Amino acid sequence: MAKLIIDGTEVEVSPDDTLMQACEDAGAEIPRFCFHERLSVAGNCRMCLVEVKGLPKPQASCSVNVRDLRPGPNGEPPVINTKSPMVKKAREGVMEFLLINHPLDCPICDQGGECDLQDQALAYGADTSRFAENKRAVEDKYLGPLVKTAMNRCIHCTRCVRFTTEVAGVPDLGAIGRGEDMEITSYLENAMRSELQGNVIDLCPVGALTSKPYAFHARPWELNKTETVDVMDALGSAIRVDVRGREVMRILPRTNEAVNEEWISDKTRFIWDGLKTQRLDRPYVRQGGKLVPASWGEAFAAINAKVKAAPAARIGALVGDLASVEEAFALKDLLSRLGSANLDCRQDGAALDPAAGRATYLFNPGIAGIEDADALLVVGSNPRREAPVLNARIRKRWRMGGFPVGVIGEAADLTYDAQHLGAGPETLVEIASGRHPFAAVLKAAARPMVLLGQGALTRSDGAAVAALAAKVAVAAGAVTGDWNGYAVLHTAASRVGALDLGCVPGPGGLNTADMLKPGALDVLFLLGADEVEVPAGAFVVYVGSHGDRGAHRADVILPGAAYTEKSGTYVNTEGRVQFGSRASFAPGDAREDWAILRALSELLGHTLPYDTLGALRAAVAADYPRMMRLDEVDAAEAGAITELAAKGGAIDEAPFRSAIADFYLTNPIARASKVMAECSSLAADRVRLAAE
Repeated sequence: MAKLIIDGTEVEVSPDDTLMQACEDAGAEIPRFCFHERLSVAGNCRMCLVEVKGLPKPQASCSVNVRDLRPGPNGEPPVINTKSPMVKKAREGVMEFLLINHPLDCPICDQGGECDLQDQALAYGADTSRFAENKRAVEDKYLGPLVKTAMNRCIHCTRCVRFTTEVAGVPDLGAIGRGEDMEITSYLENAMRSELQGNVIDLCPVGALTSKPYAFHARPWELNKTETVDVMDALGSAIRVDVRGREVMRILPRTNEAVNEEWISDKTRFIWDGLKTQRLDRPYVRQGGKLVPASWGEAFAAINAKVKAAPAARIGALVGDLASVEEAFALKDLLSRLGSANLDCRQDGAALDPAAGRATYLFNPGIAGIEDADALLVVGSNPRREAPVLNARIRKRWRMGGFPVGVIGEAADLTYDAQHLGAGPETLVEIASGRHPFAAVLKAAARPMVLLGQGALTRSDGAAVAALAAKVAVAAGAVTGDWNGYAVLHTAASRVGALDLGCVPGPGGLNTADMLKPGALDVLFLLGADEVEVPAGAFVVYVGSHGDRGAHRADVILPGAAYTEKSGTYVNTEGRVQFGSRASFAPGDAREDWAILRALSELLGHTLPYDTLGALRAAVAADYPRMMRLDEVDAAEAGAITELAAKGGAIDEAPFRSAIADFYLTNPIARASKVMAECSSLAADRVRLAAE
């Protein structure tokens, strides 16, 4: 440890710390624009200047390390001043330079009220400017449908450039020109290509980059802010939902070091316009081939007549990808009281079975554990498309060095160097048998990882592929006492929680594929299940929030609440239990899904024993105590991976395909979003142009 005297107080800090870190550890406030904890040091805004005794000029505290300072003439610790007249004058001068060309358009700037430049100009700026010439004018740049530019406001902090290059791995932005002619641009003014591009909006310390869909919609002080979790993928990113009245106005990230750090994907951030369109706000009953509005009583009566007339063995239910633990539990409870074992949460047909052990369907190393791995094999997955924030974590580990990555499946740009080993399971067989060179790479690693995607598990040979992947992991030493490198990457927010509840067919029950066979069922409940094609014949009851595929096929529609309109528990891909809070209220007559099932159960003569969400959560906790340990990950028994590896099965030679074809249109909310539709169209155009 090194000793420093900061503002008269002696402190001990690590010699590897920067002066900014040392000063903040000592309680001093250091302003900054270009510096960000997760980006490389640029040192170009000069706002963080401090005085180092013995040096004639103030120093940029973000780029000077403690170890670079010399002791005093008699060996006394270096002296740092953050509040001296020199520092005050230096910061006022820097702020004056920054404001020379900055337009005075705060009243119409979307950054107003949460702008770093506003805050620091108030704290460190002077009350006058000596600049009387015309301000520099810079043409606004087109960056796509998500990021709005006002480049006259840009102060060249280069945070956006460093983010796209270092974190996102898609270097869309850069700087051209020098001095007064410098501009941040995408060069050819094409739309940005990264699935994480919206994060530059949060990073921009001024109003140069703002949210285009949110432009001129609201001011921050008008919004009610609710902390919750995201359900657009299985990561469970920490988010904040901002609401005005009953309307969601924007979605922002929260910091969670164990999951998403402080990044979120564009789908998470810009999905909010889909919450307002194609909503189901009243019950519907199909009459004469058409869905007509009905009362709750009429809808329940129609369901009751069909359920009472159907044998229990011909009643089934599917749990959708956005369902919370509570409503999945209520559906399972209702179906068991009706005497049916036909329940499945795997609407994509993934070969995952809770009976095989929890470790067989979890991302066992943990999302943050990616940084501890030293080799990675990706099987049947495109992490960039299926979980962009997790993909950024893989890239972060790759940038540290010593991290070979092999991919079996689609050849794609994952934003980091990856060796494409093969397209199908035959390559996995070679690695499992030790004949492939990459087997030696995994064997040589201290903590290898095998990432298994849904593209490998949803095939007809999914169980055999999972066994092969487990065999590779065990042979490579990825399953040991202190490390479990067998990682299943899910794409559905509800999947792990529903598997934990056992939402799979009971003894003699039908799975998704069997339930969807013509004539298999008389009554089928869809709890937000929109990714399946239900054949004619079955009486379909759809409980959900949007008029998507499930509602179009339904005979009775019971309008439910979207994820921002209900409180509920979710379990992410690594098994972390998270609680999502209600930010707004469902439109019209729509109700929370568990409440709909509770009301329906009473009419069916099998009343569920909980009238409130608290009582329902208590019932869940009684059967599954793990669900009450919020923000915790219970390590699964690694022995299940060894048992899985011992299983065999015939494999298909067909190549793996990613479970997600279009990143922007993966669920009913996304498909209702105009912004996501525009992003999808641009992505399709890029693919088409690349193929030509």
